Amino acid sequence: MVLGPRRLGQSIGKDKELAGLVLSGTGVFVPPDKISNNEIVASFNAYVHQYNQDHAAAIASGSLKPLLESSSEFIVRASGIKNRYVLDKAGILDPTLLRPNIPERPNDEISVMAEMAVAAAREALAAAEKKAVDIDGVIVSCAVLQRAYPSIAIEVQNALGITGFGFDMSVGCASATYAIHVARGLIESGGARAILICNPEILSGHANFRERDSHFLFGDACTAIVVEKTENATGINVWEIVSSKLKAQFSSNIRNNFGFLNRCAPEGIDKPDKLFVQQGRKVFKEVLPLVSHFIQEHLNEHGLGATDIQRLWLHQANINMNKFVAHKVFGRDPTESEAPNVIGEYANTSSAGAIICFNQHSADLKAGDHGVLCTFGAGYSAGSVILKKLP
Repeated sequence: MVLGPRRLGQSIGKDKELAGLVLSGTGVFVPPDKISNNEIVASFNAYVHQYNQDHAAAIASGSLKPLLESSSEFIVRASGIKNRYVLDKAGILDPTLLRPNIPERPNDEISVMAEMAVAAAREALAAAEKKAVDIDGVIVSCAVLQRAYPSIAIEVQNALGITGFGFDMSVGCASATYAIHVARGLIESGGARAILICNPEILSGHANFRERDSHFLFGDACTAIVVEKTENATGINVWEIVSSKLKAQFSSNIRNNFGFLNRCAPEGIDKPDKLFVQQGRKVFKEVLPLVSHFIQEHLNEHGLGATDIQRLWLHQANINMNKFVAHKVFGRDPTESEAPNVIGEYANTSSAGAIICFNQHSADLKAGDHGVLCTFGAGYSAGSVILKKLP
């Protein structure tokens, strides 16, 4: 069936003839380098001490404010984060550098982002019991892409031996659920039998490790998802995609201005806005009601309520944000089983976070159980996917 045009935010899945798609496998790649809060705080504070010493005269005169130290207690209280995994630990912990050292690779070598995606993809394909010949398209969907072109997805497709098509897309931290929504449309229209989605996130590359309120936020990771027709699914942890829904509302409160036009305005190169910038208080105040209402609205459209949901897999940005959203959705404080979090171990991995959470906290549910996968972030953008465990 060829689907007609849909406006952004319209739900897929109400019509019975659009049913029959599943999320049949997920995979996760995490770099081996792990940084604890104590390590990242020691690095940041060493930078702060040197900065304040170098600018002591200006600070004494009042023309410059001193930088404030960070602490492990502050990080846990503000975010719930205790550790993060990164591609390069040494560069991040060097107080004179405070950034990862990720050398460029020759064009005839696989890119860093594609290599991560391939690792996660192999795990997802194995979980779904699928081979390259079973996949017709690859979508690489993440917050920050390594390059403009050629598409990372086509590189991943080539590395895995998948024929068909591939393309990149980026919708901030909501990228994974947006890609699921797009994959559904491609399969339902007859354009593919199965789609492989990869979410490679090298967030340490756009993190500002000199900024107290965000130096601890990000980790690197990649997830992968297989979406296919129910009739072809043979995996052991298969979930019917009951419905998917998208929403977007413009805001500059989460922003990164890095791009190819920077060279046309050299006065702005290497300024803080070319890295991750966030107005945290505004984001907390504006995003949480939006996301909470969005999930509840999506559930109501399908005759589902809080008592019908056994699990909520949320974007892993901040433990306090997740507790707020989960409380609103369930109408009470949920148990750890009902709303699991992995942010403590992995930090914010953008689009990958909710998929890591699903990967680790879904196999234990029984046939017929429902869950909601929801990601949200810059844009503002949000995506919700209602899932039902199949036998």
